[in-house]
Amino acid sequence: MPLSGENAVESEMISPTEDLMGKHDVLKRIFLIQEAVLSNFSLVDSLRQGGYILYARHAEATQGIDQPYLNFQNCSTQRNLSEKGRRQAIAYGELLRSLRIPLELPIIAGPFCRTQETAALAFGWGNIQVDPFWYQIYRLSGVLNPIEQEWILSSLKSILEIQPSPGSNKVIIAHSFPKGIGLGEIPDMGTIVIKPYGVGKGFEVITQVSLEELNTKNF
Repeated sequence: MPLSGENAVESEMISPTEDLMGKHDVLKRIFLIQEAVLSNFSLVDSLRQGGYILYARHAEATQGIDQPYLNFQNCSTQRNLSEKGRRQAIAYGELLRSLRIPLELPIIAGPFCRTQETAALAFGWGNIQVDPFWYQIYRLSGVLNPIEQEWILSSLKSILEIQPSPGSNKVIIAHSFPKGIGLGEIPDMGTIVIKPYGVGKGFEVITQVSLEELNTKNF
């Protein structure tokens, strides 16, 4: 039987207990936000001390396509940065500088035009070094046999174990990973913060931060 008008009103009323629980949830969310902010301040302070790797995906690239027989020396055979992507890359460098995070030079970039341009716009052409290995991360999104994939991931692990120079952080500009593989999916100009423990000692993924979070100093 349908509820009468009086009963319908009563069914929508919130009891004092439910109201208290709602307030408790709000207070809990506020506490979690405060805890995250304090944690983030700690992370920025840690980055200022050095000892981390900042692995970033290149900025937005929507111009052109990656052709089957692409040529790293010919950007017309590749997907390249959009105007938005160029702005993102410039902002990335400016934001890291504004946070006073010390960076090890050279900045490492993958061989694609979009990774090189991202690194150059952020940190200057004279400060980047191209490393062909990072093309292999791009290949993970294609069809590989298990042996090839294992070799790439093992090589990646070895690289991410290497500690930067004392008092600085290493920056790598490369590609996203397929979901559930390697460092996982990364948005345009997103950064994975990694703590390397030395050759043969492994590494730890500390957090992932988007460009938007970086822009609000919220990491």
